[in-house]
Amino acid sequence: MGSQASIPEGVHVVVVGGGFGGIAAAQHLRSGGLDFTLIDMRDAFHHNVASLRASVQPGFARRTFIPYAETFGDSFVQGRVERVDTERQMVILQGGREIQYSHLILCTGTDGPFPGKFNTVASYETAVQAYEDFIQQVQAADSVLVIGGGSTGVEMAAEIKTEYPDKKVVLIHSRVGLADPELLSSVRQQAKEVLLEKGVELLLGQKVKNLSELKLNVIQKNMVVTTDKGETLTTDLIISCTGLRVNSAAYASDFSGSVADNGALKVNNHLQVEGFSNVFALGDCTDISEPKMAYHAGLHAAVAVTNIINSLSGKQLTEYRTGNVTMLLAMGRDDGVGQFNGLRLPRFLVTLGKSRDLLLWKSWREMQQKQP
Repeated sequence: MGSQASIPEGVHVVVVGGGFGGIAAAQHLRSGGLDFTLIDMRDAFHHNVASLRASVQPGFARRTFIPYAETFGDSFVQGRVERVDTERQMVILQGGREIQYSHLILCTGTDGPFPGKFNTVASYETAVQAYEDFIQQVQAADSVLVIGGGSTGVEMAAEIKTEYPDKKVVLIHSRVGLADPELLSSVRQQAKEVLLEKGVELLLGQKVKNLSELKLNVIQKNMVVTTDKGETLTTDLIISCTGLRVNSAAYASDFSGSVADNGALKVNNHLQVEGFSNVFALGDCTDISEPKMAYHAGLHAAVAVTNIINSLSGKQLTEYRTGNVTMLLAMGRDDGVGQFNGLRLPRFLVTLGKSRDLLLWKSWREMQQKQP
C-alpha cells in the first residue's frame, strides 16, 4: 500500500487488538501515511499459531512473543479497552485514559483456554514464563488427555506425542470427524491417520461427563475421567482445547445493535460495522462465515485500511470476498496435513511450509524485527 499524496487533518485511526489482523492493519496504516494508535493489553504480539509448540518445547515460547514498542514506538499503547464512546469517538481504557479516533478498527479476536490462547494482561517475560511452567507439567505427566478434536486439539495431541513419544496421549472428541468441518473430508481423514501413526489414542463421539470436577493444566496423578458413553480412564494431565468465544468485552455495550448472538460484529462487504461508516472490524471478531485464521485476518486488514484511505479521497470502497478454504495443520514438527485454495496438499509440503517453523518468520518479518 503506497504512501498517500494528502491525508486530511484530524485523521487518527485507532486499532483495538494487536493480533494478526491488528499488526497487519497497523503496518498498512503506517505505509499509507496515516496517524494511528495500536492498543493491546500485552506488551508483545503473540504468534499464537505456534503456542502449542511453545507448550511442549523448552525455550520455544520466547520466539512466539514479539515486542510491539520496538516496531510501532509511540503509536503503540498497552492497556485494556473498557468501552468505546461512539458519540464522542473515544476509546476508553481501564484507568480512564481516552484516545480519540476518526476511524476505528476492531480486531479483538477470540478467547479460549491456555495454552492455545494467552489473552491476559501480561508482560513479555511473564507470558514466556507461563509457557515454560506449563512444559514442566507436561514433562512430569506419564499420560495426557486432550479434550476437543477440532484443529487446536488435533495439533496439541500431535505436538505432545511428537516431542514425548513415550507418553500416553488420549484425544477425546464429541464428534466422529476430527479437525475443522470446513476442511475436505480427505484432509480430516489424514489428520486422523497421522494421530494414529504417532500413537495417539482416540475416543470419538464422546464427551467428558465430569469436566467440572477435574483440574486443567495442572498435573495430578491418576485423575479419573468418565464419559457420557460410560467409559472411564485415568490421566495425569488434562488440557482443554474447546470453548473458543469471541472477545467482545471492549465493544459489546456500545455496539449492541451491531453484535450477533455469539458476540461477533456484523460487517458489510466493505468490513464496516453495521450502522457505522467509520468503524471497521476484522479477523475472528467478525460474523464472516469462514474459518477463523490468521491468514484471513491479514486479508481483512488490507481491505479495511484500503477502504479508510478510499473513503478519505472519495474513491469507491473495496469489497472483501471469501474464497476457497486454505488451512494447514501442523501435526508436530515432522508432519502436517492441509489444503490450499480447496485442494489437498501432500503431507511433506505442509511439513515444509508450516510445521517446521509454524510461520514464525512471517510475523518477525512483518514486525520488522530479528528473530532470536
